[in-house]
Amino acid sequence: MVQLTPHSEGFLLPVKAQPGASSAGIRGAHNGALKVAVTQVAEKGKANDAIVQVLAQALGVKRSQIELCSGATDRNKIFLIRGMTNDTLQARIAELVERKVRMSRSAAADAASGRKVPGETQERQ
Repeated sequence: MVQLTPHSEGFLLPVKAQPGASSAGIRGAHNGALKVAVTQVAEKGKANDAIVQVLAQALGVKRSQIELCSGATDRNKIFLIRGMTNDTLQARIAELVERKVRMSRSAAADAASGRKVPGETQERQ
């Protein structure tokens, strides 16, 4: 579960960053933080900007409602999320994490049954 902290302007959201990933998106929860993957590398703030974009899209808020508070050069970051109630933010995060878990289980079941998983290449015969 992701641990939100109340702030005078909203809520502080801990994020575990995964820069340089093959695709961008929410990857689940990790040690009380939301794990966010981005394709940008961690240089000159590019990955931080990409994380803000992923969070804004996933949470349904504007980029201006998200601010990096700490961890600019660290994988462990804290973002301030404005304009959402605690209940709404918790529900949205839970939905994102659950969706990721369901997708992972589905992909594992497909692989175990021998069904083709999107993105896999067929073996040569």
